[in-house]
Amino acid sequence: MVRGRRSGLPICVAIHSTVLGPAAGGCRIAHYADPGAAVADALRLSEAMTGKNALAGLEHGGAKAVVALPTAARPAGAERTALLHDLGDAIESLGGRYIAGPDVGSSPADMSVIGGRTRHVCCRPVEDGGSGDSSLHTARGTLAALGAVAEEAFGSPRFAGRTFGVIGLGAVGGHVARLLHRAGARLVVTDVDPGRRGLAEELGAAWVEPDDALAMEVDVLVPAALGGLLTARTVPRLRCAAVAGPANNQLDEPDTARLLAARGILWAPDVVVSAGGVIHATGIELRRESEERLTARIEDIAATLHRIFHLARTRGTTPAAAAGHLVGELVRRGPSTPHTMTQEG
Repeated sequence: MVRGRRSGLPICVAIHSTVLGPAAGGCRIAHYADPGAAVADALRLSEAMTGKNALAGLEHGGAKAVVALPTAARPAGAERTALLHDLGDAIESLGGRYIAGPDVGSSPADMSVIGGRTRHVCCRPVEDGGSGDSSLHTARGTLAALGAVAEEAFGSPRFAGRTFGVIGLGAVGGHVARLLHRAGARLVVTDVDPGRRGLAEELGAAWVEPDDALAMEVDVLVPAALGGLLTARTVPRLRCAAVAGPANNQLDEPDTARLLAARGILWAPDVVVSAGGVIHATGIELRRESEERLTARIEDIAATLHRIFHLARTRGTTPAAAAGHLVGELVRRGPSTPHTMTQEG
């Protein structure tokens, strides 16, 4: 925890693990009711990033930076530059143990500003030598995951004839909706921004109001906005066979995974579904991998989910617990062991 010497704002950097390699995770700039809530969010998000990176076969641990804003208004202009420079100094002080990227409230352009204070940053714009916006690659990974979910739930990975309910049509969710539309899926969509109705009309998608999103009668519900959507209160409202989307931290607590299973609703761990962006960004900027290799890595998200679903079935547990088991194995083995997973885990 530091207080930015220029901005005066509290900055929390949580490093959950560096066993597999330098910890990687985004910079979240958001309003929090109190500093304790920001710290709790950073800790939870950093742990999730360890799981995401491990299951994606990346030699990175998990971390997250959180800037706690006093109000919902985000700094702009010189104030924003001051905050980003403070973030860069905090990241640099960790000596490479943490590699930062964009998250809620920050962008690739912000990474370039942070990059003026530290080299331990990813996802700068392409014109600045970075890998650029990762949202399309996160969406590509989500599509691969949805194919695995469809095969597990319905016996076929095909999207044609299936209905998907996309909650959130922002940078990632908009791409997911477009990719599903091109694949022949039927769409029901929503967003807190009514201006997104234009995309719904473009795709021939039905629109529902955000308050009705969880009760959409669809085959697969695709959360693509902020997390915390699935709770003991909301799970009974679901009218779908499966839930799989790129939104992070969808479960409010571990027990919610069991509530989903008790209702016969298949849940795909979000740390797997949402990994396409970090796979692509670190592959371009840190591993110098080809687009062909990165496409194969992103498509392998489907294989990872199949392993998780198989392990959950054979052990009589939830996909959330199965994913946690695999993460634990990968971290215990360490970076010297190739990141491969048998179906038995």
